[in-house]
Amino acid sequence: MLMKFRKDLMCIMNSFVYEIPTKIYFGENELNGNLKTEIQKYGNNVLLLYGGGSIKKIGLYQKIINELESNNDIKVFEYAGIEPNPRHTAINEAVKICKTNNIDVILAVGGGSVIDSSKLISIGNYYNGDSWDFVIGKTKPEKALPIITVLTLSATGSEMNGTAVISNMETHQKKGVKSPLIVPKVSFLDPTLTYTVNKYQTACGSADILSHILETYFSRNTGLSMLDRVMEGLMKTVIKYAKIAYIEPNNYEARANLMWASSWAINGFVRIDRQPNIWVCHMLEHQLSAFYDITHGLGLAILTPKYMRYALNESNVDRYYEFGINVFDIDKNLPKSEVARKSIECLEKFLYEDLELTNDLKSLNINDEHFEEMADRICKNGTIEGFIDLNKEDIVNIFNECI
Repeated sequence: MLMKFRKDLMCIMNSFVYEIPTKIYFGENELNGNLKTEIQKYGNNVLLLYGGGSIKKIGLYQKIINELESNNDIKVFEYAGIEPNPRHTAINEAVKICKTNNIDVILAVGGGSVIDSSKLISIGNYYNGDSWDFVIGKTKPEKALPIITVLTLSATGSEMNGTAVISNMETHQKKGVKSPLIVPKVSFLDPTLTYTVNKYQTACGSADILSHILETYFSRNTGLSMLDRVMEGLMKTVIKYAKIAYIEPNNYEARANLMWASSWAINGFVRIDRQPNIWVCHMLEHQLSAFYDITHGLGLAILTPKYMRYALNESNVDRYYEFGINVFDIDKNLPKSEVARKSIECLEKFLYEDLELTNDLKSLNINDEHFEEMADRICKNGTIEGFIDLNKEDIVNIFNECI
């Protein structure tokens, strides 16, 4: 994904260049024939990257192997065991496989953790140091192996963007890398591959998708009304179909809508007029994941309503009002402050009742022990500029609201 912004028009709307180079195969059985063809555009030595083995249980692993082995020129090397909140140590191990076997292309099969890992592996292949160096900015990507993805979980949108988030559990850090070099070349999106995703992961994934949109929607920058309407439509889509998929896991319409909404929530399209756009809830959640290794979507589900309530004031109530009437169909004739309050309550109902997600950190045995340190890491004794400005005290207060 390529986005370039011209800031001279920031007050009204950024002018921009938008390019998204990922080729998408969407629908059932699109792997057949197409996967082999796309891989051979980049070479014959393939690193097959996946997680804990669920792709074997659903038969996807063997399907992919059969597809690739039908061409005698393709050689498959594997790295399995990528964890949620993927570790840089695993990435370093996979890079060794790439270098030893002259890998031409990476095939990432799984959800966001696997795909994010493939992105660091792709640039690590051309670097002699620790992959964590990219995350902390010690070095910058200069070249990358091509990446092809097969998505099995609708959540992060990593299949269609140039961002990866990686964890260092030794230092309790979770940070992102962004580069046009790591945008996947091709992604296969088959909604039927998400049928076996359990209720909890469906709920967390849906919360993640929704958060990506909310983080952009609640911005102090004004811009294209058209994109506001697109975001509202995406949010209504997630809210409608997450509830259906949660109850009916094999509902193709629900799974397809969630999968496509996931990609478009974070492929840059709805953000093009909102730069800079600070994703505050993600900054807070990355600290929770880094210290406690919790599911990313669950952390966002706990944090987001509390942050929204904390951020609400007279100067920004109009944004909440639009959110309430256009996403949750709240009566537009009610006072704006009441609509704002009800909009947060509707969001909480969706997350905590419809999707049955935990609504506090105490339930996860998380207390305030590290809140001060976490806040320090986020704001570095200053303030962060988001929908509202937050200092260390504000951040600690928001964390405390989540207990």
